[in-house]
Amino acid sequence: MAARQMSLTPELVARCWREIRDPGPDPDAMHLDEADYDALLDELQVELPDSEPLWLFGYGSLIWKPEIDYVEDRVALARGWHRSFCMNMTRWRGTKDSPGLMMALDRGGQCKGVAFRLTGNNRREQLGRLFRREVTLKPTSYRPRMLKLASEADRSGHWPSSSTATA
Repeated sequence: MAARQMSLTPELVARCWREIRDPGPDPDAMHLDEADYDALLDELQVELPDSEPLWLFGYGSLIWKPEIDYVEDRVALARGWHRSFCMNMTRWRGTKDSPGLMMALDRGGQCKGVAFRLTGNNRREQLGRLFRREVTLKPTSYRPRMLKLASEADRSGHWPSSSTATA
């Protein structure tokens, strides 16, 4: 596949740039508590095979700030998902009256990122740290999701183990 030129140019960014004063936390927002995080981790645990390594797919800030301890990383491809400015932000990048957008995974296409293999002995602790960073408000629509990944390291086109991503 030939390399594509990025569509998001500095000129386009300058056309839509706006300064947003941070109004601070939403006083009506409800934050997840320890019981909520435990329930989220319990739900995910049911989907994760204990006998296989767990790979976490990073497609944004997790690439340069993974927040987890890992023993291996690989460039990976998630088919059926693409990065998209599809997540409304009402703080930092926008307001309730004029939401900004942040990238997230959306259905269709493909997304290249980095897969991190977590250490086997403390997966729940690692995912708990990550969820506390990425999933903070309730009700949440940011549920972890199992994905099939492909990697250059896997010539058959199949990912050799379980994978999860916050999508």
